[in-house]
Amino acid sequence: MPAPSPTAPPPARRRIAAGRGSLNRPGADLRRLPTGLDLRNVRLVEGVRAAFAFGVVILINLWVQWPPLLTMALAANLACFCDNGGPMRARLRVLTAFSILGGLLWGGLGLIQPLGLPVVVPVACALIFACSYARVWSVQAQSAGNVLVVVLCIALDRPLSPEQAAVTVLMFAAGGLWATFLALVIWRLHPYRPAHRAVAEVWRDLARLCGDLERLVALPEPDAEAFDGHARGHRRGVRASIETARTMILDLARSRERVSDRTAQALLRLESAEQIFSALIAVGELIDSRPDARRRALAKLFLRRLRPLLVTIARAIRDDVDLDLARLEHSIARTAEGLAEDPTLARLAERIVGRVRIGAKLSTPEGYRPGGTLTEGGRLDRWTRYAGPLRQNFTLASPNLRHALRASAVSAPALAATLTYAGAFTHWLVMTVVLTMQPFYAATWQRALERIGGTVLGGLAGAVLAYYATTPLSEAGLILVLSIVGFAARQISYGFFVACLTPLVVLLVELLEPGHSSWEIVAMRGGFTVLGGLIAVASCLVLWPIWEPDQVRQELRRALKGHAGLAEAVLLGPPGEAREAAILAQNRAAGLALNDLEAALSRALQQPRAGHHPEVESALVADATLRRISARLTVLRHAPEAVDPRAETWRGWIAATLAALAEDRPLPERPALDRGQSLIRLVSQVDLLVGTLRPGEIRAVPPTGDVDPGLGLSVPAP
Repeated sequence: MPAPSPTAPPPARRRIAAGRGSLNRPGADLRRLPTGLDLRNVRLVEGVRAAFAFGVVILINLWVQWPPLLTMALAANLACFCDNGGPMRARLRVLTAFSILGGLLWGGLGLIQPLGLPVVVPVACALIFACSYARVWSVQAQSAGNVLVVVLCIALDRPLSPEQAAVTVLMFAAGGLWATFLALVIWRLHPYRPAHRAVAEVWRDLARLCGDLERLVALPEPDAEAFDGHARGHRRGVRASIETARTMILDLARSRERVSDRTAQALLRLESAEQIFSALIAVGELIDSRPDARRRALAKLFLRRLRPLLVTIARAIRDDVDLDLARLEHSIARTAEGLAEDPTLARLAERIVGRVRIGAKLSTPEGYRPGGTLTEGGRLDRWTRYAGPLRQNFTLASPNLRHALRASAVSAPALAATLTYAGAFTHWLVMTVVLTMQPFYAATWQRALERIGGTVLGGLAGAVLAYYATTPLSEAGLILVLSIVGFAARQISYGFFVACLTPLVVLLVELLEPGHSSWEIVAMRGGFTVLGGLIAVASCLVLWPIWEPDQVRQELRRALKGHAGLAEAVLLGPPGEAREAAILAQNRAAGLALNDLEAALSRALQQPRAGHHPEVESALVADATLRRISARLTVLRHAPEAVDPRAETWRGWIAATLAALAEDRPLPERPALDRGQSLIRLVSQVDLLVGTLRPGEIRAVPPTGDVDPGLGLSVPAP
């Protein structure tokens, strides 16, 4: 049987639509680094707030000329880097801890700096290990740990007397707490806005999925490669968006210990979107499995009507405005009209329309639900929140522990070299090595490319700006503008952020340490960035490397196990609410496992030689096949009447075969019965999976001539 080729380049007519992925939307091509720009993530207000926190102190220092104020300004600036948004309590904990720990770190390292390398290097490496290992707690803790590494590198520049250390601790804490006070008390952005934006992004992603599916339906001929790329790109992105939104909503609810009206509204919108997502997967499978002209025409009509509704609801959620449900109801009602010729498609359309109606109603004044107590998850005790992740990751099998060990080990010689040959800019080497290094090689390689490219471009821009900024006041004004741009662009892409940040660094150095040429600053920063990036990339291949074929093998087993559970819930579960709950949980687990598998595959394809490993090549085919299996199971979930009741033995065989592949057990005996028309495609996909993962166990069976039109495969039968 010919296997689908998930890595083959898409046809020319689809290449432009696919594009390069971004961090939030990795894209369909697993071989390409997701370095694309995501301009929808511009946060101008956050940039203005961060610049205000930093700029006010700079302007005061220009007036009073007291050097410790520059420490306070730097602390305020760095604290803004730690603030990734989210619930108020979580942000307060992280920012307060950063403000206090950063001051103590700077003061303490300044005191021990005269003791020499035998004392300073071990202490600094231990602190770098702790800062790098902090990522096990949360994204906010990871950001704070990275910024504390910056503080550590700056602190080792010069020794401090006890009096200077005390002033530094107090001024750094004051700067960090000033930025915290500004962000959480004086200039609070809407506390619900990040969560509602995340939900709006889910609905917008559904609109994109719907539009891309409509374009696939309009192709003159069915295109299996285009459907594979569509599934990998859109399903992966939507599932990631759903999980991001769910995490933000539950974190917000836990921080308040109750589900408020607004939080309940967001949860219901997300639940409706997730059900639409499942049904759209089934629609795509119907089109792909039986691409006759009439079904394609009906599906195209339905998708064309559906997409504007999804866009309208996404905009209403994003802008927090009310919808006129009475005016919208006519469009909602006619979306599923005229589909009676295809009962399965009509049933799916009615299900989607029902969830769209709920989403629209939730954007009306009467669409809120009364608040209540939090029933999902609850607050976590301190041991579970803090000690649990530390203990669970304290094993060499954990990428987080390996990353922390690698960062501290590589920092030791870099620190020794920079402290021995001290200079005004040598701390940039250690800073670049630690901040560029990531737990996985592919992520480190991408970070190095983006950091080097952004530094070079930003350095050139900074040198030009510094040439025209000839007074401290003009430099301060440019710093404020660049700070606004840099923080507003923080979520667009890492490379773009570095390109905006580097001119700010150049001007800051000229303001804080006058006497250096701007071109000297650019050359030194660029040189240390290139050297640090190369060291970080090389260290990921030499020190405690994480070989992606091993990761791919583990993630493939998880994906197989998740799909075995989904198959059991869909094909063997008795009808009722319990079946729907089980399917929902298993569908989510299978989708997340597939996303993790594709993330591991993407990293493997970007690692030297790993992309040609036999296990990686087999997993690529298995990934595409599992996407088709999950889609077919989704059709059978929403249209249970499509399952032939006489094929019960085959249903059990499908679930048992997937479980055996996941657990590396012998395969069950193939039933000597007719499988029924509804299961031909599903059985053929399971056969393809078995042939890919266990080619030596394929048993010869006499063909019956059954053909799966969606795969173009001759389906063997007993």
